[in-house]
Amino acid sequence: MIDHIILTVSDVKRSLEFYEASLKPLNISMNVPFKGVDGHPDLWGFGDGIKAFFWLKQGRPYPDAIHWGFEAKDNNDVDKFYEAAMAAGATDRISPRARLEYYPGYYAADVIDPDGYHFEVVHKS
Repeated sequence: MIDHIILTVSDVKRSLEFYEASLKPLNISMNVPFKGVDGHPDLWGFGDGIKAFFWLKQGRPYPDAIHWGFEAKDNNDVDKFYEAAMAAGATDRISPRARLEYYPGYYAADVIDPDGYHFEVVHKS
């Protein structure tokens, strides 16, 4: 189980707008701005309102270094995420579909964010 991830982005304002719009269908929003002190960077935390688990920080992105997936409660939420992400400026990588090559019940969509990171939203039934 992953507790959190910190993603380095080139333009925090742009990424905040992108992820706010893209993750809204999953009920994930930015709710923890953290002002860094003593050498710790400023961070912007996204979560479910109880816990922040996806964080952004300003810096130099390295998209080839990471891939991650957000969990959706059902296939419809995968579709809603995909539509919201595309409207927010994502690039399509793999449109929503069943991925039986992984196993039965795997349904996901992959998009590319403004910094070139690709990630997926998946429902596993």
